[in-house]
Amino acid sequence: MAEHDLTALLAAQMDRHLVFPLLEFLQERQLYSEPEILEAKIRLLSGTNMVDYAMDIHKSLHGTDDVPEDMVRRRAEVVSRLRSLEEAAAPLVTFLQNPQLVQELRPDKQYNIHMLQDRYQIGPDQIEALYQYAKFQFECGNYSGAADYLYQYRALCTNSERSVSALWGKLAAEILMQNWDVALEELNRLKEIIDSKNFSSPLNQLQNRIWLMHWALFIFFNHENGRNGIIDLFFQDRYLNAIQTNAHHLLRYLATAVVVNKRRRNMLKDLIKVIQQEQHSYKDPITEFLECLYVNYDFDGAQQKLMECEQVILNDPFLGKRIEEGNFVTVPLRDEFLENARLFIFETYCRIHRCIDISMLAQKLNMSYDEAELWIMNLVRSSKLDARIDSVSGTLIMTTNHVNVHEQIIENLKGLNMRTYMLAKNIVEPAQAAQQAAR
Repeated sequence: MAEHDLTALLAAQMDRHLVFPLLEFLQERQLYSEPEILEAKIRLLSGTNMVDYAMDIHKSLHGTDDVPEDMVRRRAEVVSRLRSLEEAAAPLVTFLQNPQLVQELRPDKQYNIHMLQDRYQIGPDQIEALYQYAKFQFECGNYSGAADYLYQYRALCTNSERSVSALWGKLAAEILMQNWDVALEELNRLKEIIDSKNFSSPLNQLQNRIWLMHWALFIFFNHENGRNGIIDLFFQDRYLNAIQTNAHHLLRYLATAVVVNKRRRNMLKDLIKVIQQEQHSYKDPITEFLECLYVNYDFDGAQQKLMECEQVILNDPFLGKRIEEGNFVTVPLRDEFLENARLFIFETYCRIHRCIDISMLAQKLNMSYDEAELWIMNLVRSSKLDARIDSVSGTLIMTTNHVNVHEQIIENLKGLNMRTYMLAKNIVEPAQAAQQAAR
């Protein structure tokens, strides 16, 4: 069941707090034994300040009310450290909690720093203490408090490296609180910084892009416009290069987004090209399904892979999201994927055959004859298919359609504007960044 599980690869590029939702999903799906999941949770928690949670898991794992002495000592250390950080950050926290005093702050950070120092004796040490306090709150699992303090810290911070670090922390906190709109805003801010910042090395910038894409999966598969977002981001040259360099497994999520997004069907050709290029580095049933269908025209292979795709989606923490509707539990993305994948098989098969046996087509679509006939009939009625059904012979007869040359030209030019814009942007942004650095 865990053959195509990507959790280990995904976790390597995420903050440890972001891995907990993945482990919760695996535990719910029972892809691994309960002791294995609990052991993994304890190992993750060892690097955080969530000691009470670690104690609860230890009790559950070993069936006892006793906890190790080192956990007890660790808890005392965390409480002591939290109190000292509270005291150090108290002057600035008190100021920020007063709405009337906060109104004195301006967009000019230097003014704010001097004003706080002169009027309230709040200096760089207290501002640094706020960052450490926010970070400690995050490690304790208080994501709401951490997000607020990190936001306020960024308004006062003049250290660009520390400000970016605070932005990463705020993004993680918003994701964990499932504030998808706010998280998307923070993601876009972070992307702008990564794309425009002068990194110490190209490898460092590449790694930041890979981290960003992994963290973005939480947003893209929960936000209402996420499926467009993942296609827009992952198909940008610099991010696609990052995927092909050191994150091939992200092709699963890009491929799924293209399959279920009917409005972005024009990206299918580019996707197939990338899947072909990376087939020796990464493949799973989803990428193999598209390769079988659009490269090898192997309909039997595509049918087999489609059955495997369903299990991959159900067991993936991002694709297999469940929604309860009354007494029923549905997996919306699974249903959409299968529906669109069947349509892909059908369209491709119809493109190379004029007269098609419905019973054979039903077999290739993993449907009964009646289901296939009704499905085809609905396609014809909704004008998605230019064909007619011969009920006597049980065949589907395709109408020959010659594409107008003008329509072909228009179709080929559709993506030209966006590609030109992205090309110009990729040239201008580094030049602007270099000019700013020179000043």
